Amino acid sequence: MANNDPLLQPYQLKHLTLKNRIMSTSHEPNYSVDGMPADKYRLYHVEKAKGGIAMTMTAGSAIVSRDSSPAFGNLFAYDDAIVPHMKRLTDECHEHGCAVMIQLTHLGRRTGWNHSDWLPVLSPSMVREPAHRAFPKVMEDWDIERIVADYASAAQRMQDAGLDGIEIEAYGHLFDAFWSPRTNTREDEYNGSLENRLRFSNRVLEAIRKSCGPDFIVGLRLVVDEDIETGIRRDEGIEISRSFVIGGMIDFLNVIKGRIDSDAALALTEVIPVMGQRSAPTLDFAGEVRAATKFPVFHASKISDVATARHAISEGKLDMVGMTRAHIADPHIVRKITEGREAEIRPCVGATYCLDRIYEGHGALCIHNAATGREATMPHVIEKTGKSARKIVIVGAGPAGLEAARVSAERGHDVTLFEAANDPGGQVRLAANGKRRKDLIGIADWRAERITALGVTQHYNTLAEASDVTALNPDVVIIATGGLPNQECIEEGAGLTVSSWDILAGDVAPGDDVLLYDDNGAHPGMQAAEFIAEAGASLEVISPERFFAPEIGGLNHVAYAKCFQTHGVTLTINTRVRSVSRDGNKLKVILSSDYLDGGDVSERRVDQVVVEHGTLPLDELYFELKERSLNRGEVDHDALINGRAQELVANDEGEFELFRIGDAVASRNIHAAMFDALRLCKNF
Repeated sequence: MANNDPLLQPYQLKHLTLKNRIMSTSHEPNYSVDGMPADKYRLYHVEKAKGGIAMTMTAGSAIVSRDSSPAFGNLFAYDDAIVPHMKRLTDECHEHGCAVMIQLTHLGRRTGWNHSDWLPVLSPSMVREPAHRAFPKVMEDWDIERIVADYASAAQRMQDAGLDGIEIEAYGHLFDAFWSPRTNTREDEYNGSLENRLRFSNRVLEAIRKSCGPDFIVGLRLVVDEDIETGIRRDEGIEISRSFVIGGMIDFLNVIKGRIDSDAALALTEVIPVMGQRSAPTLDFAGEVRAATKFPVFHASKISDVATARHAISEGKLDMVGMTRAHIADPHIVRKITEGREAEIRPCVGATYCLDRIYEGHGALCIHNAATGREATMPHVIEKTGKSARKIVIVGAGPAGLEAARVSAERGHDVTLFEAANDPGGQVRLAANGKRRKDLIGIADWRAERITALGVTQHYNTLAEASDVTALNPDVVIIATGGLPNQECIEEGAGLTVSSWDILAGDVAPGDDVLLYDDNGAHPGMQAAEFIAEAGASLEVISPERFFAPEIGGLNHVAYAKCFQTHGVTLTINTRVRSVSRDGNKLKVILSSDYLDGGDVSERRVDQVVVEHGTLPLDELYFELKERSLNRGEVDHDALINGRAQELVANDEGEFELFRIGDAVASRNIHAAMFDALRLCKNF
């Protein structure tokens, strides 16, 4: 069957044979060091090569000129120092039969001027980008000449490094800023007719061909429809695509539909669809471009499952299918398909934790694969222990407990898991109650399937006590009992409030007139607010922060912002809830501010007050077992961080090692729970 799988068929791109139809498209994980793809960056891509992918595209995008200031960890393609780094990355990927390309760009207006070399931001015209807010300098003739040469030099560096090709970024950056009427208001030979608007791009491609020759693979990742009346529309976008095809200087098209100049544009035009949005929203559009141009077409936009990818190839919509976020979740997708282990693929749940971190200036991390981006120290494939199997008892089947059970069982240990609820998942299951975030349940379901296959003994509807644990004579006990809502952030009247959990679980219905106090700034409060607003309540969200939901990145912010705008939610910042008291059939809420000395700001009278302030650890069992343990619960942080086993002994009469992880330690997030479990249990 594998031999007939459309995804596993080779594809011939010019002289390059790609061994299957799956690729990782260009993106910037923000792993660079001083603009160079050092070890962390290299190992991230090599892991996908090990996993069987046909091609990995690096950078998103590598910058060709110094005045294209890095916006999110971009590689410096203008620096000769990048060549040995890229050569090592490419050589190591080639060892696994994986092709390597890189995306090159000048960011144009999509960056800032107030960092790096403090050079002015450039664009064809003085049209500000909402996302990065810089007012660009209008490009002069000498800017154009210089940047054309910079593209050619950068391409030559990549050819020297042994890469299989390059891709020019042409959506939301400098290249396509010349094409779109929204961003090109020039009155010279670079505006007006389509030929004029493509003049800069054609000059760049001609320079690259002159520098690198006709055989080096060059493609365009281009916007074919900006999805706005004032911009490039479908017919003109296809005309632009055909123009480049006829020109004969490119070898493939990587198709984009939509805009990226703001968070809302990125998500709502479905360039980067997030949780709650449809799967593969622009796949059919990419297929239309392929049919119209009769040219190799690549595409990626929330193609996160193998079935959809297989459909894209078998129906002739694409030549190569990009599964980029899917490979952040599981870099070994192709290997598992080839080995008949498709059911073991760790699913991308669409949380977009990866990209939200990038846009906040951090490195990409997967919400439920803690090894991604940590390949130097964290394994994607859990090896069997070389020692005798141990008896490991885990209490709590939330994300931390499930991951601890999975990793421990993969190591070959005898694992027993206790959970008080009917089903696994903990807070993940609670969050998945929301229709927009229902795919989060994949985090729990995948692990539940894996631990069942691995033979973990599971006890649900069991509130484990110390005697239940010790009766099993464990070698290791892991407390992953999570936490319960913490509403004690209000000086008076916390007992009159309900928690975000009460709302999300459906235990308490939203009132008619609701105040939600979010002193956490993450998804639980915002998801409860979304539920309340959609129920038709009058809602005010109050936060002590300088903006609402600071723990949520820009892409996930979009859905909440859209909901709040649609339903008329009032957002109040820089304000705290000090007290809640009864006032007839209403609740009186007294508000205060950190910015005013000694006084209350105002008061509200509402039907219901909802409080989100994280969780308090459920740690009674841990402390009950602590004195019976060898290590008294102590963790050797140096060993934990540096990948060594825990060997502390603080109690010679102890019976077992004891650890707690996830929210049983402190209120954090799903990824923290995953990382706690993986880096502890991989060494048992």
